[in-house]
Amino acid sequence: MTNEEKITVVIVDDIAETRENIRKLLQFDPSVEVVGVARTGEEGIKVVSEVQPDVVLMDINMPDMDGITATEKIRAKFPATQIVILSVQSDSNYMRRAMLVGARDFLTKPPDVDELTSAIQRAGEMAHQEKAKVATTMAAVRAVKGSGGSQLLYPTVFDSKIISVYGPKGGSGTTTISTNLAVVLHSEETPVVIVDGRLQFGDVSFFFNEQTKTSIADLAPRANELDKDVVEEVLLKHEVTGVSILAAPQRPEHAESITSAEFNQVIQFLKNMFAYIIIDTSSALDEFTLGFIDASDMVVLVTTQDIPSIKNIRLFLDLADALGFPRQQVVLVMNRFDKRRNVTPERITEIAKSDVVAVLPLEEKFVIPAMDRGNPFIIEDRKHPVSKGIIKLAKALKERIAALEKTEEEAI
Repeated sequence: MTNEEKITVVIVDDIAETRENIRKLLQFDPSVEVVGVARTGEEGIKVVSEVQPDVVLMDINMPDMDGITATEKIRAKFPATQIVILSVQSDSNYMRRAMLVGARDFLTKPPDVDELTSAIQRAGEMAHQEKAKVATTMAAVRAVKGSGGSQLLYPTVFDSKIISVYGPKGGSGTTTISTNLAVVLHSEETPVVIVDGRLQFGDVSFFFNEQTKTSIADLAPRANELDKDVVEEVLLKHEVTGVSILAAPQRPEHAESITSAEFNQVIQFLKNMFAYIIIDTSSALDEFTLGFIDASDMVVLVTTQDIPSIKNIRLFLDLADALGFPRQQVVLVMNRFDKRRNVTPERITEIAKSDVVAVLPLEEKFVIPAMDRGNPFIIEDRKHPVSKGIIKLAKALKERIAALEKTEEEAI
């Protein structure tokens, strides 16, 4: 067996004895080669960047950066590399979080040798398949460039970002914000898909004046075997703006067959096809919404001037702090701002202990007719005050994402 055919593995664990024991277990398998070890999550990211292994065996509890965070960062930069999480606790919450960020498998420590090698073989096979796809894509790109062609046969691999738009109080206008934000962020260089996360009563497609018989219900059952052609058949493309739409099921009862894990697998796959994935979420903090938020690079948190809405955003921010979701990844937006009311953006900032990044004025005579026509209002008048608010929000998101990426690069 050649080195190219072997499954290359990096072991990330803060306990030296554990790293050595796993290495010894694997040395008896001729199809596996340990190419690196690391003591911390940050060190693991660095080692993976250097050797780009097929599989990473990742401890979940480490002092500097937990294995779930490290997994998310590795999967974002090296999507072909597969992660197998190791944990002393067989906790279902840990397992759920691990799968949401793209882990391939979850094993309890100390792993049985047969169980460990089987998990590595499965993950390694997947890694080789993913790397083969990339190699084929690059070969096609080189062939087109060599022939003087100007069109690429395969899409660019994006440094994709997931942005969830969430309002903890119903009726706060998240769908209006999601659809218009998607239009502003979309371009040929940064294609956007908007995902309807309101499974039972989603109406994102209607905000684009589109109807479709296909939806997330067509992709969820095959979440483990998706390919670009299948996904493109299900997605709806808005002809005017170019934004792609993954619609909610046509009937509420069709949502019952979809699991949170399947939905999040579909979203992770969309990162191969789009620069931005915008998720319009439900106000209910159910397993779907929590899964979307957990997978997000940014959360647009929407409030209005009414007291219940303000109370709910404060409760959400407290919960986000408790769950370890960084405040830097939450962008607070004030929707339907009415100057005649005494609740100002400054007051919201004081209550929430987070800056209001964008203010969208109350403009019912402009927004509601556009919504009734199924037109994102941004395409009707980009200079309107509420349109300027959406453009400011998009700019703030880009700046916040760039700042976080710079901080991460400096930390590695």
